[in-house]
Amino acid sequence: MLLMDVDGVLTNGKVIFTNSGDEIKEFDIQDGMGITLAKKAGLFTGIITGRESKIIARRAEELNYDVIFQGTPEKSAPYKEIKKQFGLSDEHICYIGDDLPDIPILRRAGFAVAVANARDELKSVAHYVTEKKGGNGAIREVIELILKSQGKYESLLKKYFE
Repeated sequence: MLLMDVDGVLTNGKVIFTNSGDEIKEFDIQDGMGITLAKKAGLFTGIITGRESKIIARRAEELNYDVIFQGTPEKSAPYKEIKKQFGLSDEHICYIGDDLPDIPILRRAGFAVAVANARDELKSVAHYVTEKKGGNGAIREVIELILKSQGKYESLLKKYFE
């Protein structure tokens, strides 16, 4: 299973508020394609984020995430619930984070990933640090790494070259 934070991981970590109070976030389209490839390869996908936003819910629905927890700054409880719901152990979970609230999950996940723009504290506990920054291809980088290690990447690409 591929679990991730949102702000700073799926986005560049910046939030824009309009005068009317609306929130604006940018998502990387290539990251979205990576999620699509992961789903086609049979990976479960999920979000655990401390903030709550209609934009996150819309993006998660658009990409057909399997599970989403919003408004949960303490992420350990949702993580345990997801493991139970999907019948997974820690070693079957990749978690991608960028800031301090992600550390407890990174310490448990079988494959702990910090994005390039993550806090140093996360990088020190991660198994892998992306070359790409959050919101700029980091998710796609991790998904390609996983799919290649599983021998699934090339077969997923074939349909695009036919």
